[in-house]
Amino acid sequence: MPVEDVFCLQQGRVVMATGRIERGRVRKGDAVEIIGLGGSATAHIADIEQNHMSIEEARAEMNVGVLLRGIAADAIERGQVIAAPESVSAHTGFSGITLLSEEQGGADVVSGDRLCVHARTAAVLGTVTLPEGVHIVRPLHGAEVTVVLEEPVALEEGQSFAFRYHGRAAGSGTVIELLL
Repeated sequence: MPVEDVFCLQQGRVVMATGRIERGRVRKGDAVEIIGLGGSATAHIADIEQNHMSIEEARAEMNVGVLLRGIAADAIERGQVIAAPESVSAHTGFSGITLLSEEQGGADVVSGDRLCVHARTAAVLGTVTLPEGVHIVRPLHGAEVTVVLEEPVALEEGQSFAFRYHGRAAGSGTVIELLL
């Protein structure tokens, strides 16, 4: 579940993280791992809430809030992922990219450009390296490039991402290969 928002409850003794479950299911008492953005922690699900009601189990495609005990409020933030232990890992590099057309806001990309990469709910700066012999990638063209992120993010092969360049939407693509 990508973390969309975090709330402190009961004077900071309980942390609630909200988001949409991507796959699988979660039950009260399950151990989970919090992954990405330079942090990693484990916690147990104390409760699951949907529409201000406590539920025993949540499945894929449900928007829920999970109450986590035994974790500090500053140990979890938007952009991290809550997952079963060792099911997803954080990476700082990947390859793959597709650009938007100029009408959609696409922009030329050259090696060394710093882009704001959006993967799930995380937004992290990343540096692009084009393949050898390619000097520029123009709008509506694609290229398999390498992106090195400034912070580790929970990534998987086949996952979609988007990026912004100079403050506007510039492209999207699919993670082809995890590098770092």
